[in-house]
Amino acid sequence: MVIRTILKSIRQYKKESFLSPFFMIIEVIMEVLIPFFMSYLIDKGIAVGNMGYIVRMGSFLIALALLTILLGTLSGMYAARAATGLAANLRYDVFSNIQRFSFSNLDKFSTPSLVTRLTTDINNVLMAYQSIIRQAVRSVAMIVFALTAAFRTNSQVAMVFLAAIPVLGAGLFSIILNVHPIFVMALKTYDRLNNVVQENLRGIRVVKSFVREDVENEKFRRISKEIYTYFNKAQKRVALNAPLIQFCTYSSMIAISWISAKLIVGGSMTTGELMSMFSYVMQILMNLMMMSIVFVMIMISRTSAVRIAEVLNEQPDLKNPKNPLMEVKDGSISFKNVSFSYVGDKDKLCLKDVNLDIKSGETIGIIGGTGSSKSTLVQLIPRLYDATKGEVFVGGENVKNYDIKTLRNQVSVVLQHNVLFSGTIKENLRWGNPDASDGEIEHACRLAQAHDFIESFPKGYDTYIEQGGTNVSGGQRQRLCIARALLKKPKILILDDSTSAVDTKTDSLIQQAFREEIPNVTKIIIAQRVSSVQSADRIIVMDGGRVSAVGTHDELMQSSVIYQEVYQMQTQGGGDFDE
Repeated sequence: MVIRTILKSIRQYKKESFLSPFFMIIEVIMEVLIPFFMSYLIDKGIAVGNMGYIVRMGSFLIALALLTILLGTLSGMYAARAATGLAANLRYDVFSNIQRFSFSNLDKFSTPSLVTRLTTDINNVLMAYQSIIRQAVRSVAMIVFALTAAFRTNSQVAMVFLAAIPVLGAGLFSIILNVHPIFVMALKTYDRLNNVVQENLRGIRVVKSFVREDVENEKFRRISKEIYTYFNKAQKRVALNAPLIQFCTYSSMIAISWISAKLIVGGSMTTGELMSMFSYVMQILMNLMMMSIVFVMIMISRTSAVRIAEVLNEQPDLKNPKNPLMEVKDGSISFKNVSFSYVGDKDKLCLKDVNLDIKSGETIGIIGGTGSSKSTLVQLIPRLYDATKGEVFVGGENVKNYDIKTLRNQVSVVLQHNVLFSGTIKENLRWGNPDASDGEIEHACRLAQAHDFIESFPKGYDTYIEQGGTNVSGGQRQRLCIARALLKKPKILILDDSTSAVDTKTDSLIQQAFREEIPNVTKIIIAQRVSSVQSADRIIVMDGGRVSAVGTHDELMQSSVIYQEVYQMQTQGGGDFDE
């Protein structure tokens, strides 16, 4: 199953995958023929001093050697193309499948693990595949053809191989079985190493501000040492290959010499045949050693292949219906007895029996403490997750009836963690609408109160944004993300605590712009500050995954104890909800 999954990615490199072993088999045949004809050169040329025969046979052997080199070169070239092509296709297939994942699919894999699978694991498969279609084919073919030639030369002497091969095979198989679990642990440790690197680079400013460089260095050193320990242990066991091979090789040579000496004296074997048998000993046993190395590489890559196949075989939890709706009528939203669990367990719900009706064009505020499932609630609207129980409606239709892309194009979400990508401001904004004109971009930025600070940069909208938006402030990053969402011209706009880093005056201007410029868009604003939702048509108070209260600011000041406490804390103590 795993092999079939991986091999699907060969696609346009099937020809190269066939030609490499094809040329390798012919090369092996040529290589096996060289000692066979060498025996004739010794017996019929050198032994009797026939210079004409020596020249003819020598020229023939040189031609065979040159042909062998050419075939080996062609095999290596096609093997490299096939393996690198497979790796390129695997990277694309894994990456493109990740793009199709829902949030629940992504929750199954950590980011460092996915990075390791896209890099280290695919490189392991690349090396193994190249070894299989070249070295493994060569080793198997060489053993088969060399054994055939050895028995054809002298079957009595060739019986030595039948004694040596099982001993060598059993030893190599034992080594492989012992090494495989070590490589499994090493790859899992690579995931942890990637996690440490990512965390450190993402939070390097925090590390420096708390003077924790030594702690981070020690953490990295400790995990690196674990990887070193695993690979060192594995390599020590793999190193047993060499003495085992040498033991079998020299034992075979001694046995062949002893048996052949008697046969030569008895006249049933020639000196040339003895030299051929020595060549076959080296060919067979050296290729057994090569086969063992290939097996070790296959064992490493098997673990990697399983990890890659897990991602390739992961099916998105969210799928389009057979005949999806391609148009969202309006921005109305309804929750009907909605409950939700991230683990799909009805006994571990983070949203419980939510019933809400939101009219198209309404401005809805959502407020609640940390862990009250505010973000979870709004993520059900664009089908980032599906409700565990109940139904969510947008535009009068169950969200499961829509084409996912159509639905998400009409529901613009500015998530709690704002992300900008490396590129210019203009390129980042056009994520919302690739065809947006400069005028539309500027208009969206004015609504988000981002135009003025963008114009203050020397290059304006062509200012380059570093990865993660590290060269702009938190408030600027939030406003750019809001502008990007507005460019989608959605029917529903969701701001998930997206103005927390913006000052109160700017927040108020954004709210005013929304009321005046996009009155027909349904706006859902999750916030910690009461001032951010105070002017909303209705405010939803969340508590423990349930809707505690719904109403205007004035109504909630009369009816909701939670809302009253939040308001009093923020107006009197200057704190936010979590305080």
